[in-house]
Amino acid sequence: MTLPALEAHDVTVSTIDGKLLVDHLNIRAYSGQTLVIVGESGAGKSLLSRALCALLPPQLKVTGSLTLAGITSDLATQKTHVRKQRGHGIVWLPQDPFTSLSPAHTCGQQILTHRPRTAHDHARISERLKEVGLPPRVAHMRPHELSGGMRQRVAIAAAIETHAHVLIADEPTTALDVTTQREILELLTGLCRDHGMALILITHDLAVAREFGDDVLVMRAGRMIEYGNITEVLRKPQHAYTRHLAAMEPRLDGENPRAHISAPALQQSRTDPAEPILSLRGVTKIFRSSRHEIHVALEGIDLDIYAGEAVGLVGESGSGKTTLARCIVGLERPDSGQIHTHMAHDYQNFPPLKTSRRGWKVPPVGLVFQNPYSALNPALTIGRTLSEALQAIGRDSGEIDDLLDSVGLPTAYARRLPRDLSGGERQRVAIARAIATQPRLLVCDEPVSALDVSVQAHVLELLESLRQERGFSLLFITHDLAVARAACDRLAVMKDGVIVEQGATSDILHHPHHPYTRLLLEAVPGRARNDIEENSPSTAQGNEQ
Repeated sequence: MTLPALEAHDVTVSTIDGKLLVDHLNIRAYSGQTLVIVGESGAGKSLLSRALCALLPPQLKVTGSLTLAGITSDLATQKTHVRKQRGHGIVWLPQDPFTSLSPAHTCGQQILTHRPRTAHDHARISERLKEVGLPPRVAHMRPHELSGGMRQRVAIAAAIETHAHVLIADEPTTALDVTTQREILELLTGLCRDHGMALILITHDLAVAREFGDDVLVMRAGRMIEYGNITEVLRKPQHAYTRHLAAMEPRLDGENPRAHISAPALQQSRTDPAEPILSLRGVTKIFRSSRHEIHVALEGIDLDIYAGEAVGLVGESGSGKTTLARCIVGLERPDSGQIHTHMAHDYQNFPPLKTSRRGWKVPPVGLVFQNPYSALNPALTIGRTLSEALQAIGRDSGEIDDLLDSVGLPTAYARRLPRDLSGGERQRVAIARAIATQPRLLVCDEPVSALDVSVQAHVLELLESLRQERGFSLLFITHDLAVARAACDRLAVMKDGVIVEQGATSDILHHPHHPYTRLLLEAVPGRARNDIEENSPSTAQGNEQ
């Protein structure tokens, strides 16, 4: 019988006062296979992985044993030995490669961090970079010169160079677009299989787990809910909690989650001759670097948004989605084209961003950012944050309770600081702040990408209910097409600063006309290739091109 590369027995993590955070867990990971750990935020996934790597803070107590390549260590009494294994027997790949790569060193230097230097360093670095699909020149670059996907590839190259027995990847693709996500996951699982490493993949994305895992551990509140073969557990879950996670997962197939949602009272039909509330014509934005290099971020964008509708903006990182959003809300100025509104005033007349805030008119647009942890001022209470938004339009701070209630938060949260809230709760506060100014249009830039599947579902439901009640329009930016299906009436697909296709969400997702749209759909984890019609017009176009 094949022995596991890693076996953890009776692992417990607790606070000094005895509160259990991880409760007597047992796991096994085998060479060349992937064990996926899934669960909501706070389930204990990252705590478990940090315990196995001896990365827990001193105020947390860990017990249990770890067997790595046949050598058993007591997690409580042999922390020094476990730490020595880190980087050699076991290696940890965090979610954000910025936290694993030093900004002061070249990528090549960091690939060899855990290995002795030899005369063949250059060849070894080039070999690792080639394995992860990067050119040799990356060895001389620093992390800030690379995209998120490229930085993660460098981190993977450094992990593979350790020749460790086990690689733990903690949400390694959460912030990446769908095609880059697939590339990274295929690379990661393939390299671990080729090098005989066991991969422990932590994720809140069940589609990722379903496609890339061999075994799965479902966690909730520090406890094991289900554990076993991924196909058996996720296709026929025995526990109600696993079924709950599966039900919360946004999907591209099955019943349309918006099928029973009635249109807002202000909803305008696309055949209605009424003018849109926001109209973009020929919008172009060019960025120029200090080296006189030119990057065309937006080129000739045409887009209409009507009252009460939800429009999704989808595409890969660098496609121009966020730049377009920044132009719409007045944080960037287009170099040419027009952004015309029927919402009281035109953004072309807004002062530059560096101008004093005194005398600014409050725009009829709200903005919700991607990261709920950086969107709020950590020094201000929730009440103070909402009060500032209300005062900007001359409304009374006594409406704070109503705002909190509208986003499903207790009024007592007004006295709390952001650090006292979970990620989902912070995003609800960010939404409350955005709607405080009574916007006609709400722009959401990847508002749920950092949230686990059930919290994500709750935030999407909240946005939909608020849109129904208040009648505002929604511009929803996302790289997740399943989320776009759940949130949007229409979609606009962006590539290299150009809208290549737009139309009703169901038409775009099931009858794509452009080859790039088809590429995005095929990259969705867990997406069956025959879900997209084989006779789609894009097939013919792809052959012609």
